[in-house]
Order: sequence, then structure tokens, then C-alpha cells
Amino acid sequence: MDGPDASGRRRGGFRACTFIFVLGALESMGFIANMASLVLYFYFIMHFDIPTSANTLTNFMGSVFLLSLAGACIADTFLNRFYTSLLFGVMEVMGLALLTAQAYFKDLQPGFCHRSTCVKGGQAVMFYGSLCLYALGSGGVKGAVPALGGDQFDHDHRKKGALARYYNWNLLISTAGSIVGVTAVVWVSMNKGWHIGFFISTVATLVGFAVLALGKPLYRIQPPGNNSTFVRIAQVVVVTFRNRHLSLPKNPDKLFEINGASRDPSEERLSHSDQFRLLDKAAILREGTEPRPWKVCTVTQVEEVKILIRMIPIIASTILMNTSMAQLQTFSVQQGVTMDAHLGTKTIPTPSIPVIPLVFISVLVPIYEFAAVPFARKITGHPSGITQLQRVGVGLVLSILSMAVAGFVELHRKHEARKNPPNKISAFWLSFQYGIFGIAEMFTVVGLLEFFSTRKLHQE
Repeated sequence: MDGPDASGRRRGGFRACTFIFVLGALESMGFIANMASLVLYFYFIMHFDIPTSANTLTNFMGSVFLLSLAGACIADTFLNRFYTSLLFGVMEVMGLALLTAQAYFKDLQPGFCHRSTCVKGGQAVMFYGSLCLYALGSGGVKGAVPALGGDQFDHDHRKKGALARYYNWNLLISTAGSIVGVTAVVWVSMNKGWHIGFFISTVATLVGFAVLALGKPLYRIQPPGNNSTFVRIAQVVVVTFRNRHLSLPKNPDKLFEINGASRDPSEERLSHSDQFRLLDKAAILREGTEPRPWKVCTVTQVEEVKILIRMIPIIASTILMNTSMAQLQTFSVQQGVTMDAHLGTKTIPTPSIPVIPLVFISVLVPIYEFAAVPFARKITGHPSGITQLQRVGVGLVLSILSMAVAGFVELHRKHEARKNPPNKISAFWLSFQYGIFGIAEMFTVVGLLEFFSTRKLHQE
């Protein structure tokens, strides 16, 4: 819904995004705090060994990001993005509440054993059930909320600058919440009790979704329906399979396309391409068949799927970057336990070291937005200064550099440990790999979000 509502208030824009920003800050505060410290919770409280602790956390993180597809699918096809965000938000809060309860009641925690994992029976059901609920909720939210924010802006060329600013500020504000999470919340978890840290995350997330709900009168809410991306992709796949034995016409102009007055004026028409010709069979209209969805697809619809296939290499190029992030959030945290974490007379919790890349991001995003982008825009003429894929490329190169630095730091740590075992090197050696990766994330995440949001498979 664009324009003013019945009361004359304008919908969308940065005013509507204020509520989304608040949710982003509060939800990130709890989520990032947990991602930074859960590996130690698994090790010290649930009595997993080090490899199992790391694998459990990486499996959880992988589930979160994969389940974001479920959130996006439900938002586009069945519910809208606003109600999908609230639905999965309830699941996320419930998962956090169960984690809080298990961390509080000793009877729900396993005793120490000499196996890779000690949790079993009802304790295992509650433990894995809470993680599954937390992953499903958090993943669904990540698939719906950023797109809800993107809906608040026009997607024509003149407004692309505003959309890029939205993603930059969304990252900055989420980073601010993450800084609070990996410092204050992590400190509370490790010094006052894990249950208190989880409780803070639960309350913060609950308040965040309450604020999101309050902004409903100001949102532009795109209705779901059969025109959703996921339905259109499924139609092409199904019709292609049904027509697999048919021969393609030599002239592509004979493939089915809607023209004239019957065409939806809001839908951009895409020209036929010669790549992935097998999919063109979905646009073959059988004789005597009425053109209906699930019976025949338009050339435009087929080309949308081809665009998605062409994006797969871009998506695949970021897989190893996420592998690097997993190393920093698991083994680097456990690595820090063996290092000297003193800052003067104070001892810094090892899971708080990831605050370093977050500080880098919080400082660099405004510099990038107000200095680098205007300067680059004068040179390139691009509304965002550089293209989205150039941002992604810079981030990928920096992530490689981060892992190279991590390798040198580990060599230095092991060398000093063998040379003089009582003396530990400073845990702040880890700041180099974390800092470089933080800059990489700033470039890659925002670049990908803007790239995919400005290349929707069809106009909404």
C-alpha cells in the first residue's frame, strides 16, 4: 500500500523504518551476544567437548540462515512480511525463554561425563527443542524483516540511493545493539549467570517485536498472493517437467507471452534469452489448452527463473566467507580462553572480543555513507558510489585477509606457548582478524542486501 492512509498519514520512508531499526537493535543485541558466548555455554554448562560445542553452534547458525528461506517464502506466499515477522518473532522469544529456563534450573542441566556430549533424555529434548525453536524464529525473522524495511521505499532508479541508505543505517543500528550484546550481556552471562544473560536477551527481543507491532499504521505492507516469487518459480519448474517431452519452437516468438491490455502494467516484461533453453518448455502452450497458471508460463516468468540461476554463482561466492565467520565465532572464542584477556587491571570476557569488528563497523558506516559514497558518486556517477557487486568483491577479499591473519596469530600463540608456557600472549592479538572481518562484513552484507532487493524477479 503506497501513499497516505485513511487518516492522511504518509506511509513508508525512514519514519516507518524507525520501528524496524529499534527491533534490529534489540534483536541483534540478544542474538549476537548468544552467538558469541553459546559455544562456552555448551562447553561449561552442557558439558559438550570442544569439537561438539563448535559443531553444535555452527549447525545452529547454519539452520538460522537456511530457515530464513522459510520466512521469506511464507511472507511472499501466505502471510505478508509484517505478520510473518511477528509470527516468527513469537517463536524466537519462546526459544529464548526455554533456554533461560534450562540455564536457571539445575535439574534441567546434565552432569559432567567423559563423553563428547552428556545431555540425554528430557534434558536433551528441552535443549535441542529450544535451539530448534530459536533457530526457526530467528531465521524466519531474518527472511522477512529486512524485506519489510525495503518495502518502505520506491524501487525506481531515483530512489535507489534511499534504499542503499536504509541498508547502511540498518547495519549501523543493528551493530550498535550487537556491541551492547557482546559487552554488557556477555559480561552478565559469564559473571552473574547464564540464565540472567538469556533472560535479558528474551526481554529485549520481546520489546523489539512489540515496537515493530506499534509501527503497523505507518508501514507499506505488500500483500502476498499467487504472484509471489516462490510460486512463480515453482510454476516454471512444474510446467517444464510436464512439457519435458515437447520440442521447442525454432522461433522464440512462438513461446507464450501476455501482451496488450490483458498484461499487468506493473509487471516488467523481460526479453527472451538463449541460456537454459530447457526452461523455455514452460512457455509452450499446448494446443487446445487455456493459458492458466500451472499450465503454461510466460516468457517473462521463465526469464525470471533464469535470472535466479545466474545469481547462484554470486550466492555461492559468499559460502566460504560464512565459513570464516563460523571459525571466528567458535574456535577463536575458545582460542581466546587460552590467552591473556587482561586490559589493565580488568579481565575482558573472551566472547566480548568480537566487539572489535562491531566498533569498526559503527565507525566506518557513517564515514562510508557521508564521505566515501559522495566522493565515489562524483567519479562513477553510480547512486551508491560503487556497484553492489564491487562492494561484495571488496568484502570477500578482506575476508580472505582476515583468515590469513588468523593463521599467523595462531602460529604466534603456539610458538609462545611452547617457548614460555606460563606466559600467555594477549587475547587482543585476536582483534586483528576480528577487525578485518568486520570491515569485510560491512561491505559484503550491505552489498548483497541491496543487490538482491534491487533485482527482484518481478515488480511488486
